[in-house]
Amino acid sequence: MVRAKFLGHSCWLLSSDQHSILIDPFLTGNPVAAAKPADLNVDAILVTHGHSDHIGDTIAIAKRCGAVVVACFEIASYLVAKGVKTHPMHLGGAHTFPFGTVKLTPALHGSSIEEDGKIIDLGNPAGFLVRMDGVTIYHSGDTALFSDMKLFSRPNKIDLALLPIGDNFTMGIDDAVEAVKFLNPDLVIPMHYNTFPVINADPHEFAHRVQSEAGVRCEILSPGGEVQIG
Repeated sequence: MVRAKFLGHSCWLLSSDQHSILIDPFLTGNPVAAAKPADLNVDAILVTHGHSDHIGDTIAIAKRCGAVVVACFEIASYLVAKGVKTHPMHLGGAHTFPFGTVKLTPALHGSSIEEDGKIIDLGNPAGFLVRMDGVTIYHSGDTALFSDMKLFSRPNKIDLALLPIGDNFTMGIDDAVEAVKFLNPDLVIPMHYNTFPVINADPHEFAHRVQSEAGVRCEILSPGGEVQIG
């Protein structure tokens, strides 16, 4: 059994009976955040890409609780220089950790951070396929639609897909519905919408279309909401 708790924007807390991991912990400065960095003690933090609304509070949380940060090599190298323990990976690679297995998938987006008035390139953006307690969860990160999503359910069917619907910077509702058809998960939950006006979207429209066009169950979680998988 895995509990998936939505903390707002693209931030998720995945927990089993023994382990917990955090994905894209943008909490400070997030107007819809359902937790504070000081509230969280986790085994690992997964970072999809370097934008500030995804790398977020990674450094502060990792340093406080000793969590290992799993990310693409360039992000990991940037964080090592900040005194953070990391496990560098790259697209297509998988690794088994005490909490489960993580595989990095491509994402069509950018990955950079602004620091001291300069833009620092942090390599490739990614998504994550997380296998934890027999449950497979796909967190797409920020991405456009692409046809290779059809392959992500091999060899393990996706139990839960977490997909952006906010448009402008990522897929909008139309493309996210197509992504669901490619992925064919048991359950999909939308994310990365309504945090800021530029990414406002109607999750109920998405849910209706997913269920009517793809035949896939969709749940809408407000920040702080949780589902159990497995």
